Amino acid sequence: MASGADIAMEAGGIILMRDDLNGVAEAMELGRRTMRIIRQNLFWAFAYNTLGIPIAALGLLSPMVASAAMRCRA
Repeated sequence: MASGADIAMEAGGIILMRDDLNGVAEAMELGRRTMRIIRQNLFWAFAYNTLGIPIAALGLLSPMVASAAMRCRA
């Protein structure tokens, strides 16, 4: 049987490991920055694929150049 603390940790959105409530603000900011980076990466991936796939389908883009372009963004 789980203790009250275990149940609270499962139910909580954020678990503080220190006695400082500033950890909540830090976690929220970290989440915002993470989402911003994810959105930027998705944008560049869609842009690359939108341009790259038709060019590759026409045979104008070599696989070596395409892989190098994907590596440069990562």
